[in-house]
Amino acid sequence: MIGTESKKQEILKAYLFRHACKVFDPNKKISDEDFDFILETGRLSPSSYGLEPWKFVVIQDAALREKLKPVTGGAQGQLPTASHFVVILARQGLRHDSAHVIKMFKDIHHLPEEVVQRVCGFYKLFVETELENNDRLLFEWASKQTYIAMGNMMTTAALIGIDSCPIEGFDNKQVTSILQNEGIINTNDFGVNCMVAFGYRQEDPKHPKARQNLDEIVVWR
Repeated sequence: MIGTESKKQEILKAYLFRHACKVFDPNKKISDEDFDFILETGRLSPSSYGLEPWKFVVIQDAALREKLKPVTGGAQGQLPTASHFVVILARQGLRHDSAHVIKMFKDIHHLPEEVVQRVCGFYKLFVETELENNDRLLFEWASKQTYIAMGNMMTTAALIGIDSCPIEGFDNKQVTSILQNEGIINTNDFGVNCMVAFGYRQEDPKHPKARQNLDEIVVWR
């Protein structure tokens, strides 16, 4: 029990430590070992049907960050100073017979052929009924799942004393165009969804973390 209580306090301390860091200390860099650890928790994150509909593009090139800055209003402080800057892509075209879906079921989850056929049938029904067989809704569904991975990476970072900031303030079309021109993204396969910056804070937040009380946001029935 003592170990459990200690772990709970460690986790809560990380959540209290974490804040949306607007400017990082440009002289402090995250070690390769620590950032690989952060990425690993993104990789291990849960996804619907186990399809892992994401890709993490780590933008370390200063010139590319400078290209992104004019069209990424929400990262004016983070792009120049973050130790690591990640653009998270969401997968396009996740239909039951797509190459990625078949690969995940057969090659990653190693399902027997008869099980693959059965799961694909369930998944096809889900896409047709819940997502109306609509490519836009399919992409939005995939995009929502990327936030699970991003949240896990941010929490992991906080647990080891690394700061982060999630970012949605950017011109999606222009960011996509820049990444296309750089040969980073094929829009038939992926779309840009969100960004997240990692590094070490330059200064502590000016105000303590403020949240609503638990009884204001939780309903028991």
